Amino acid sequence: MGATRDKIVDLDELAARTSNWRDEAATVVHCHGVFDLLHVGHVRHLEAAARLGDRLVVTVTPDEHVNKGPDRPAFGQQLRCEALAALECVDAVAVNRWPTAVETIAKLKPDVYAKGSEYRDAERDVTGAIADERRAVEAAGGRLGFTDDITFSSSRLLNEHLPVLDQGARDFLAQFRGRVRFDDLRPWLERAHGLRVLVVGETIIDEYQYCDSIGKSSKSAALVALVGPCERFAGGVIAVANNVAAVAGHVTVMTQLGDRGTEEEFVRAQLAPGVEARFLTRTDSPTIVKRRFVESYFLTSMFELYDLNDNALDAADEERLCGALESSLGDYDLVIAVDYGHSMITARAVELLCGRSRFLAMNAQANAGNRGYHRLSKYPRADYVCAAQNEMFLEARDWRGDLHPVVLDVAERLDCPRVVVTCGARGALCWERESGFVEVPALAGKVVDRVGAGDAFLSVSAPLAAAGAPTEVLAFAGNVAGAEAVATVGHRRYLERGRLAKHMQTLLA
Repeated sequence: MGATRDKIVDLDELAARTSNWRDEAATVVHCHGVFDLLHVGHVRHLEAAARLGDRLVVTVTPDEHVNKGPDRPAFGQQLRCEALAALECVDAVAVNRWPTAVETIAKLKPDVYAKGSEYRDAERDVTGAIADERRAVEAAGGRLGFTDDITFSSSRLLNEHLPVLDQGARDFLAQFRGRVRFDDLRPWLERAHGLRVLVVGETIIDEYQYCDSIGKSSKSAALVALVGPCERFAGGVIAVANNVAAVAGHVTVMTQLGDRGTEEEFVRAQLAPGVEARFLTRTDSPTIVKRRFVESYFLTSMFELYDLNDNALDAADEERLCGALESSLGDYDLVIAVDYGHSMITARAVELLCGRSRFLAMNAQANAGNRGYHRLSKYPRADYVCAAQNEMFLEARDWRGDLHPVVLDVAERLDCPRVVVTCGARGALCWERESGFVEVPALAGKVVDRVGAGDAFLSVSAPLAAAGAPTEVLAFAGNVAGAEAVATVGHRRYLERGRLAKHMQTLLA
C-alpha cells in the first residue's frame, strides 16, 4: 500500500515529476477523467495509453467539479486516486484543480494526451471539453492520442448496481432508456438552443440570513436565535433567465427594478453569460427583497420578511412596460411569463403577452405575498403551462380532489395544448392534447434546499416545449433541472449547459 500511496501527489509535484522525466528523454502520456467506479474498460484504456509512451500520469476530476449529477461521484477523489495508483501501468496520480483538464495540460505539458475511442468524434462530447483539450495539448507541444479497446460505462454500472434514486425513479428510467437514448435528445436540445427567448417577470432578491436557534425567551413566547452570515441571490425572473440560458442560445430578461434600493449593480453581476437584461423602473418602490431567516444546520426557514410595493402598478410604469412588450414580443420565438403576482404583469400586459407571443409559456405563482388571489386563469391563452400542484388546486378551490380533472379544466380555459404540474418529491404530472396524461417521477437523490426547483423545471422544459419535444422528454429534462436546483442552496449556482447535458447523459447511460 505504501508504494501505491507514494504515487499519489499534488499537482505541483506531478508537474515537477513530468518535467524531470522529459529531461530524461522519456515520453510522458497524460490521461484525465472522473474514474468513478474503476472498471475493466478503464484498465484496458490506461494500459493502452501507457504503451503510447514511457511514463503514464493520471489526473482525476475533483469531487466538486464532477458534472454527472448531484449524487456523483459515488467515490470520493481520494478513493479514486488510490484505485488508479494501484495499477502497475500508472506512474503517478493527482487531483485536478479545475473543471476540465485544459489548465492541467498546460501545467504538465505531456507529449501525449490520451482519450478513449469514444472521444474521436468531438461533436459527441456534450461538455465540449475535448476540443479545448486538443488545443491545449497542441499548444504545449504535444498531441492528442486515442486508445481502442473494450469500453464500459461507469455511469451505467453505477445506475444498475449502486443506485441513489428510489425504486420508482429507477423503474421509470429503465423503461425510458428503452424508448429514448441520449442521442435521441440531442435534436431537441439543438432546436431549443436555436431559440430566441424573452423572459418577463419580477426580479426578487432572495436573502438568506443564517441563524442558530438558542431557544425561547424566558419572558415571552418569542423564539431567540443568534445571528450568522447573510447570503444574497438574484431570484425571481433573474434566476429563471439564468437557467433558461443553459438550454436556449439567446435569452433576454425584461423586468422591473425599484427606483429606490434599485439593486441594479448586484443584479447585473448575477446574470449568466449570454443573458441580456432590459430593466424598467417601478416608481416609488424598492426592488423586491424576500428575506428568509434560515436555521443554519437544517437550512429550514424560521421566518420571512418581504420588502415590496404590492399596490397596483402606476399608470406611467404600466405604459412603459406595455410599450416595451409591444415593441419586443414579435422578435422572440418563445416568451416565458413568470408571474409572481406582485402587480408588475397587469391585465393589459397579459393581453399583450397572450395576443402577440408566438409561443407563450407561463406560470402564475401562488405565494404568501399574493395570498391566494393570484391564479393561472388570469391568462386567457397559453401554449405551455407549468405550475406547482397547489397553484393548480387554487383553480379548483379544492386541495383535496383529484388533480386530473383540474388539469383538463385549466387546459380548456386557457386553450392550452400542454400542461405540466410539478408535485415536489412525487415528480410531475403531464398532459398533452394528443396523448393524454403521463407521470414522470422526481429524479433528485440529494436535497439541500427546495427553493427554485419549480422555476428550474420551467426554465428547461419551456424551451423544449417550444422546440416541439415530446412531453415525456421535456418532463425528464425538467426533473433533471429540478434535481440540480435542490442540490444547492437557494440560487447559489445556476444551471450550465454542459453540466445539465452530462447529467441527462449519465441517467440515460
